[in-house]
Amino acid sequence: MTHPTLLIADDQRDIREALRLLFKAERIDATCVDGPRAALEAFDRQRFDAALIDLNYTRDTTSGTEGLELLRALKKADAELPVIVMTAWGSIDLAVEAMRLGAGDFIEKPWDNQRLLTVLRNQLALAASRGETARLKRENEILRAAEDEGFIAESAPMRQLLAQVERVAPTDANVLILGENGTGKGVVARLLHARSARADKPLVKVNMGGIPDSVFEAEMFGHVKGAFTDAKSDRIGRFELADGGTLFLDEIANIPPAQQPKLLRVLEDGELERVGSSRTLKVDVRLISATNANLAVDVARGAFRKDLLFRLNTVELRLPPLRERKQDIGLLAQAFAARFAQRYQREAPRFEPAALRVLDAYSWPGNVRELSHVIERAVLMLDGEVIDEAALNLRPEATHALAGAAALAASESMSVDAAEEKLVREALERTGGNVQRAAALLGLSRPSLYRRMEKYAIE
Repeated sequence: MTHPTLLIADDQRDIREALRLLFKAERIDATCVDGPRAALEAFDRQRFDAALIDLNYTRDTTSGTEGLELLRALKKADAELPVIVMTAWGSIDLAVEAMRLGAGDFIEKPWDNQRLLTVLRNQLALAASRGETARLKRENEILRAAEDEGFIAESAPMRQLLAQVERVAPTDANVLILGENGTGKGVVARLLHARSARADKPLVKVNMGGIPDSVFEAEMFGHVKGAFTDAKSDRIGRFELADGGTLFLDEIANIPPAQQPKLLRVLEDGELERVGSSRTLKVDVRLISATNANLAVDVARGAFRKDLLFRLNTVELRLPPLRERKQDIGLLAQAFAARFAQRYQREAPRFEPAALRVLDAYSWPGNVRELSHVIERAVLMLDGEVIDEAALNLRPEATHALAGAAALAASESMSVDAAEEKLVREALERTGGNVQRAAALLGLSRPSLYRRMEKYAIE
């Protein structure tokens, strides 16, 4: 069990030693220093749960100026740090001023041991409560993930993946999950966390493609009040929020090159500073990352750091696309149908054999995510209790082009949208810009091709 840590600043050696022995008996780890400068140096080196500081030092013994300056500096470095001031009985006015500047309480010299311990325990409890409130508030902002899709693994590729997950999950090894969009990389990340020793700690998910470069450090590492214009209060970063648990970095290939060294430093040292603070914080985080990109290609062209990739992929898991796990399609469809029937307060539908054959024959360029959307739409719009081929609304014209895009995406490690755009441009080039012939070549109607040309700004 970790003991509370306390910074003690007093210029009298016998007082420091008496306080150290008192707190040692109470299992509180005290670091004692003889003045403000040493206190700030210790504070920069180590994280403390509270501080107990005298108001008068060597500059003078009555004004309290040095103690108040130290108080200001500590509160500026960490506004949430509980600071207890110590003062002689004749300087109560100074104690009141210290309270105004942010001190949590004051103790008169000579002190009563029991009162001092009570005051310190109260301040530690209040700080813990404030920290938990801040943590819960931050969780409410960013941790509300979508409902799990479940984990169905009857096909041979998925059984092999599940065996790998079972071996890796109990360790603290960093894991890189590779797979096309919609294959369920987030589900695998949650499974790894749930079966690890960190399961009772937070799992924090970050979409790296959704964080603007300008706020990357503030989002990942946090910031202190006043660090920049909109920093109206201290904010906990994603790494700090995941301390003791798991951090899931989705779409890791999208991290801006300028931010990659900062991420690498935290992964190597487990240390970070909030934006606007010089105080180093230690974090204990297990990292899981995911991407649909080919990071080896990104490394070769200089878009991704090689040393960062080595940190990320201690273990590499490859999640197969849905078209390679045909045995799971019907099971997933039935699981989705039951879930969405419950959500929309319907009777759980059954599938006609023909509908299951259509599901099995479709190439699923959007993978499990697309299957989920298809079944949700079918359940929502269903008149009876049976999902037939018509209810699935899987149009052959879309199937042909998107299947080609999915295959191209898989072979060239690009997104489905990028692959589809490439197919459309190649078809138009081969037909000399003839939209009707290009549409026929792609298996699309002219309106469908026009929609894609507009989507990709193709003239």
